Amino acid sequence: MCHQNYCFFKGFADKSSTSVGSKSESSNRRIVSTQCFSMVNLLASALSVFESRTQSSDCEKRGVNLRRDGWTAAVRKVLTGGSMRRFQERILRSCRTGMSSSTSDIWLLGVCYRVLPDDSEDSATDNGLVAFERDFSSRILMTYRKGFNAIGDSKYTSDVNWGCMLRSSQMLVAQALLFHRLGRSWRKPLQKPLDQDYVEILNLFGDSEASPFSIHNLLKSGKTYGLTVGSWVGPYAMCRAWETLVRSKRETDDFEDQPLPMAVYIVSGDEDGERGGAPVLCIEDASRHCFEFSRGQADWTPILLLVPLVLGLEKVNPRYIPSLWATFTFPQSLGIMGGKSGASTYIVGVQDEKAFYLDPHEVKQVIDINRDDLEADTSSYHCNVTRQMPLDSIDPSLAIGFYCRDKDDFEDFCFRASNLAEESNGAPLFTVSQIQNLPKAINHNNVLGDNSGIGEDNSFDVLPMNDAEGNAPEDDWQLL
Repeated sequence: MCHQNYCFFKGFADKSSTSVGSKSESSNRRIVSTQCFSMVNLLASALSVFESRTQSSDCEKRGVNLRRDGWTAAVRKVLTGGSMRRFQERILRSCRTGMSSSTSDIWLLGVCYRVLPDDSEDSATDNGLVAFERDFSSRILMTYRKGFNAIGDSKYTSDVNWGCMLRSSQMLVAQALLFHRLGRSWRKPLQKPLDQDYVEILNLFGDSEASPFSIHNLLKSGKTYGLTVGSWVGPYAMCRAWETLVRSKRETDDFEDQPLPMAVYIVSGDEDGERGGAPVLCIEDASRHCFEFSRGQADWTPILLLVPLVLGLEKVNPRYIPSLWATFTFPQSLGIMGGKSGASTYIVGVQDEKAFYLDPHEVKQVIDINRDDLEADTSSYHCNVTRQMPLDSIDPSLAIGFYCRDKDDFEDFCFRASNLAEESNGAPLFTVSQIQNLPKAINHNNVLGDNSGIGEDNSFDVLPMNDAEGNAPEDDWQLL
């Protein structure tokens, strides 16, 4: 595992040491931000002028200046229209986006990109920043949609202002499918026709009950865990909803026809609720999930690991940040469902002390991607703008995802996870155990052991939260 970038964590303890370059960058950002807000204020001022025209004198209302009022109404329509609102939103968003001048390595879902200084001899031909941007823009983006068929018996035809966690989870699972069917090196084609597998993946996430992984079906599967139309949902309940949905598909569809061809294992703590500490990934449990997913046809299948965590009260405890950062160096990394409180995003990469993410909080018109349409317009499922946030500012309630293609890949993951736990200075995100309720060191040469661990699946039991907010004390663990 690469450790060369871990030195930046010193900055979390000492915020006072700021380089000249960062001061300059901060100054430039303030200038750009000021210009952005000045433009928005100008638009607002112009709008107020036209608003005042509606309160003109009676003689104007009677038509003395009808031509001028007509022009005023037309301009006002432009200023208040959807296009102008989107333009203003883009201006405000751009103030918080873009790449910094840092030359530290970037980790994006298990891939490291080397960023060279602009004056480097190799920067023009071997700069990882370009490769990173293409990789980032190839990740599937799920956003708010409007205009779809009503969800269930409700009147909701849009998930605006409440569906961000649903969309974040869709993005994470979509990446797992991309990695499974097309490989980690896949990039969105620059020209058409599109890849058949890619189009079929998008079709699975359409906004109707006909699409297996639509928000319609997720909400239906998550009712037991509190998912309701129009209400925000937390990472833990979201993970359980996916587990339930995949389980229902497993019971109704043939093994070869599963829309998500992988077992789902929620690493969520000790199920008897008596032992504190970090959640435990039990190798026997993972093996059992694979066996049951295949209906006994295979000892091992691809597996999606979801790890819902609460890492603090109001904010992430700084003790966990190095481990969170390090998970993005795992080849099995699927990123993090998380973000600001009540505003979920999909975090896909890290550089220094910041995280890169895809933002679902943009409203787009619903579209129907036919699984056989290799000429489809899929631009609304991708983003060319890199957004970033301080890693220590994300909400402490989050979920980490990992995808293991086969038994060897899972063994490699367990080895990395065990090493990370040992290097966590007593604050592991989760630990790895061979047998349930019996934590012990993992032997990399035989990490899976000889036990199949087939038995009753109790993974759908739910334990009560510590409080109404679902939060635990900052230095303690909530058993999810």
